[in-house]
Amino acid sequence: MPENASFQLRPATQADAAGLINLIVALADFEELEPPDEEAQKRLIEHAFGERKYFEPWLAFADDRAEPVAYAILFTTYSTFLAKPTLYLEDLFVLPEYRKQGIGGALLRKVVELADERGCGRVEWTALDWNVNAQQVYEQKVGARRMSEWYLYRMTQKEIAKYLGKTEPDGQA
Repeated sequence: MPENASFQLRPATQADAAGLINLIVALADFEELEPPDEEAQKRLIEHAFGERKYFEPWLAFADDRAEPVAYAILFTTYSTFLAKPTLYLEDLFVLPEYRKQGIGGALLRKVVELADERGCGRVEWTALDWNVNAQQVYEQKVGARRMSEWYLYRMTQKEIAKYLGKTEPDGQA
């Protein structure tokens, strides 16, 4: 992106589905993970833009490119101790060639603004242990606190099926 180019943030629409999927695939590549297969991509689109929306995607567009250059995925959870909603940031990703231009910071600020507007008691997200650059930004520039007293637990569909005594999981992990 040219040094003084500008960008716009907005909620994603159904027309942005291909660009959103491309960014999710780019994030998987960055994190050295398997990208969503064709069936998972269809579910992502349905869950973002269908009748029942499971998450809210936001996109950043640079003036020099028609396709989005960054995205954030968020959804609402709830804190019983605060008795308020929590806005959870699932993904925040900027294409490498558009980093250090303020786009990621602007997306994160938008998420925090949305949390404030919606009366949320907090915003939460995770960062990979090896992504030290992101951790430094979150802790030093944003002022977020690392929660060392909590551990993240996960059950994939395989573990769910096993726990429930099913022989086959319903869908993919």
